[in-house]
Amino acid sequence: MQYIKYFDQIGIDDVDSVGGKNASLGEMYQNLSNSGVKIPYGFAITVDAYNYFLDANALLDKLHEQLDTLEPDNVAQLQERAKICRELILNASIPDELQAEILQGYKTLQQRYDTSITLAVRSSATAEDSPEASFAGQNETFLNISNDEELLNAYKQCIASNFTDRSIHYKYDNGFEYLKVYLSVTVMKMVRSDISASGVMFSIDTESGFEDVVLINGAYGLGENVVQGSVDPDNFYVHKPTYQKGFRAVLQRTLGSKKIKMNRHSENVDVPQEDRKRYCVSDEDILQLTDYAIKIEEHYSAKAGYKKPMDIEWAKDGDDGAIYIVQARPETVESHHNKLTYESYKLKESGELLVSGSAVGRKIASGKVRRVKELSELTTFEAGDVLVAETTTPDWEPVMKIASAIVTNRGGRTCHAAIISRELGIPAVVGCDNATEVLQDGDLVTVSCAEGEVGFVYKGLLDFEVEESDLSDVKDTKTKIMMNLGNPDLAFSLSALPVDGIGLARMEFIINQAIKIHPMALIHPEKLDTTTTEAIEKIKGDEDGQEFFIRHLSEGVATIASSVYPKPCVVRMSDFKTNEYADLLGGQFFEPLDANPMIGFRGAARYSHPAYEEGFALECKAMKRVRDEMGFTNVILMIPFCRRVEEGERVIATMEKYGLKRGENGLEIYVMCEIPNNVISIDGFSKSFDGFSIGSNDLTQLTLGVDRDSEIVAFDYDERDEGVLKMIEMAVEGAKRNNRHSGICGQAPSDYPEMAEYLVKLGIDSISLNPDSVIKTRQNVAEIEVQAGI
Repeated sequence: MQYIKYFDQIGIDDVDSVGGKNASLGEMYQNLSNSGVKIPYGFAITVDAYNYFLDANALLDKLHEQLDTLEPDNVAQLQERAKICRELILNASIPDELQAEILQGYKTLQQRYDTSITLAVRSSATAEDSPEASFAGQNETFLNISNDEELLNAYKQCIASNFTDRSIHYKYDNGFEYLKVYLSVTVMKMVRSDISASGVMFSIDTESGFEDVVLINGAYGLGENVVQGSVDPDNFYVHKPTYQKGFRAVLQRTLGSKKIKMNRHSENVDVPQEDRKRYCVSDEDILQLTDYAIKIEEHYSAKAGYKKPMDIEWAKDGDDGAIYIVQARPETVESHHNKLTYESYKLKESGELLVSGSAVGRKIASGKVRRVKELSELTTFEAGDVLVAETTTPDWEPVMKIASAIVTNRGGRTCHAAIISRELGIPAVVGCDNATEVLQDGDLVTVSCAEGEVGFVYKGLLDFEVEESDLSDVKDTKTKIMMNLGNPDLAFSLSALPVDGIGLARMEFIINQAIKIHPMALIHPEKLDTTTTEAIEKIKGDEDGQEFFIRHLSEGVATIASSVYPKPCVVRMSDFKTNEYADLLGGQFFEPLDANPMIGFRGAARYSHPAYEEGFALECKAMKRVRDEMGFTNVILMIPFCRRVEEGERVIATMEKYGLKRGENGLEIYVMCEIPNNVISIDGFSKSFDGFSIGSNDLTQLTLGVDRDSEIVAFDYDERDEGVLKMIEMAVEGAKRNNRHSGICGQAPSDYPEMAEYLVKLGIDSISLNPDSVIKTRQNVAEIEVQAGI
């Protein structure tokens, strides 16, 4: 045949003749089908057919007449001329020979499957999915095509979509000649995701560029809602290195609202409440998709000769239950960022929070709110405005590129607004639900995506700073430079920092932010009042309370551990004080009144005590899942505030009781060195523990007898006091004497360069710092080591 080619006849080298989408589908069908990646069969209506169609109808000169003198930034002119171009296409006729080949291809698909199949007809441009531009959503897709007339009409509609306002302007923005971007069309079996689920996945984290995860978004129904941002989807991460070692576990998941779904007639209908509360796909489906993503990335990387992260569309068929890949293209934003520089944004002041949603990017921007409801209102948009809308569509791109930030009610991290904001390098907060109600035209706001996975819109023009660090000359050091981190939402974005691991991951941050419920309240709900019980049910939903705690804690810790894998990640078991535990939901029913919580019922004392041992058991089960089921054997566990050697021995025995046996599966257990007795009795502690992490904050206040939280005596708190320095020296020497690891995870090395110098010269094994101190301290330590001949 002259004008159509089947998927088993084309590959990635055929972009010029069949466009990016078809070339990729053919490439995968030929090379990955045998390895288990399912691709619906179909054919490409080629670029030759496109040119034949234009020539047969004498359209080329007429299109030149409209486009050669076009001023793309003149919105009114662009709309008028684009409409004329589309009308020229739609009023033309498909030549008989071309019609015959298209319909023959349709019959071939009917014979391969059955006569009742419906088709997906999708545009495939020759400049599409290039490293320079994604062409996301620029051209049309038509679904549920079920007869000859619908197929031929969809073909013409696809060709016409090469001349929409958005497509013309996008070509202009990316330096393509309007009539040199040719259109092929994909015709393939339609996957019945309208009665199941569909979505988008990336073989890279789209916000941070972290390459070790697969990011999967999904919702019920056809995938258009996820792509366009009309729905808040479910969100999943899977860690590729541990998956490839045989560990089959979801790293992290977030339940989306999924309020609507698109049926086979491209109509949105409401999703029942019960379905909204459930994930749209199973863990088994997520792991199947991960397998697909890894295989697709590996194939394209091998072909390219370098790492090639991929942007992939998937759909689950409600009829046969299988998951299919319906598109794959190179990821075009994060994979092309300069990896030799690290840019960080930080707010310098606080403000009133107006709305929040999913953060896209890591930047901060401010400006005047401009709410937009429909296309006609875009003409009033001014450069630097903050675009606020229900959602965005490709038609809006001419003004999106002059916005300082984008805020939408709906959408997830793979929606249209998110994709385009990444390409433009501007922050976006999507899925806010009520942004168009809260934010009013003319309001001055600051949009921050620099605080983790949640993006915030604050009232007023807040001051912020941008720091760019050069990573190209960062030197190795004998002293390990590690990082303190408690918030899993920041883990991927901080993974680019040059660290030797995580020196302190605070478990209590995860409990406080993601779980919010006292573990004993989940174990003994019979001790709660009705109000507390209802509040807990609202948070955990239908999930078993203990499983809820274990899952959230394990996924939070695993996310932090994944960001430095296989480098070590030291996770401190919970170190709330009694008043902080009491602040957790249900905590007041289980916590005693402590006259001095700072030195009261905290840390190791709780773990084998009848008042908390059951709660500690949940912590242990979560950590066992992290190491044994999720594969993060780089996790080292650490016991805080262990007063006496005998107490340490009881904790070790309790951990073994709940499945965490020191030495088994390489498990190491450290202890915080933050009490003078930890230093004095370090030889005894060394028999039970594999290492020591000096907590300079508590060690300072207990050495000096100063409560750092007391304003009256806080002036006497100083980590550089001679007595404190002597304690640290004794701790490092004691660890060396017993062949145990020595590190420090307190605030002092971050705040005082002279403290870092002192520690290096002592020969401490590792220094763990706050993220904003890592690069400067590493450079400082490298110079100290050279000068000291270390």
